[in-house]
Amino acid sequence: MTSAWPDSRTRSLVRQFIAGIDEVLPQAKALRRAIHSDPYIGGAEQPTADLLRSALTRPTTPVADTGFWTRLGPDGPSVAVRSELDALPLTEDTGVDWASTNGAMHACGHDVHMAAVWSVIKAAEKMDLPVGLLGIYQPREECNPSGAPDVLKTGLLDDQDVRSVVGAHVQPRVPEGLVSTGIGGVNAAADAFDIIVRGHGGHGAYPHVTIDPVPVLANIASGLYELVGRLIDPTHAALISIGRIEAGATHNIIPDSAKLQGIIRTMHEADRRVLHAEIRRFAEHTAAARGTTAEVTLLRGDPVLANDHDLVKTLDPVLHAAGLQVAADPFRSLGADDFSHFGQHVPIVMMFVGTGEDSGTRHDTGLHHARYLPDEDTIRTVAIALASGYLAGARLAGAL
Repeated sequence: MTSAWPDSRTRSLVRQFIAGIDEVLPQAKALRRAIHSDPYIGGAEQPTADLLRSALTRPTTPVADTGFWTRLGPDGPSVAVRSELDALPLTEDTGVDWASTNGAMHACGHDVHMAAVWSVIKAAEKMDLPVGLLGIYQPREECNPSGAPDVLKTGLLDDQDVRSVVGAHVQPRVPEGLVSTGIGGVNAAADAFDIIVRGHGGHGAYPHVTIDPVPVLANIASGLYELVGRLIDPTHAALISIGRIEAGATHNIIPDSAKLQGIIRTMHEADRRVLHAEIRRFAEHTAAARGTTAEVTLLRGDPVLANDHDLVKTLDPVLHAAGLQVAADPFRSLGADDFSHFGQHVPIVMMFVGTGEDSGTRHDTGLHHARYLPDEDTIRTVAIALASGYLAGARLAGAL
């Protein structure tokens, strides 16, 4: 890219986007509150999609069951901006008068993302766009299997000649006022696993005539935490987390089986393969050594979310031109996002927009917490970041 980037035309488009976003910001805030007060978990988001489609007042097309998309601008190449639709199965504890009361909650900021994409689309409607702008409202980001692969299966990116896809996510571990981009991996691959140990149950007073699966599973559980430290290059980020252990029904019965569930998170595909193989081997051998059997089920989830080099390099100067401060030290985490699937087909960038509310302590109120509630003004920052990403994508498509 030349030193003239962003050029005068791009700077003018930045100003137009900002003016349009500011014009609709009051409506965007009201829309966010409406979405937040009535959330729906993955697979059940149709009421949210209907609300957004009504608020857009423009042609839309369903995709991946409860999702939809809309396009504006010229024919030919396009750049997509994406938002998630789903909430989490969590009881809200924010205390605001527009809090959810239905047992679901937008505790990951998806309500902010939806309002921001809506703002970008409404601003773009009054502009002479350099390439097509595709707004994608995608379902089931929090689920496994997730919604992004279903969007891709429809051929939407090819049909609409999408050259890149842009996303933004609120992030309390990034200081408020900063936008983090970063080249390469910014989120991890995440794969679920189940392990069932089968023994022979019986009366708790006579363990010698049983084959107790509980201590076997306990040995497997403790050993799993050691695998990363002894199998993975210590300079590579990776972890294994156990989220659920289940066995038995009462105090005095040794059960026939015991089960655990967990997640593998990796930033390198080779590490992913190693851990898949070694978890299976370790569980099976540990169980066999104690007279039981272990059944291991692995469910591949999202791949590594890797930001495209050229897209980031093109985007950062546009963010600066839009008055946003880019984080000098990019935020990276072992969280996962099915946005990564789009990167298997076209260049992508995921930006993290700082809300600065999370202290990083054991008692923080960050993402997926019942009290996490980004400030309403974050909608503006996310929208401007997404618009900047669209313009960077237009540059890579040769239109700027």
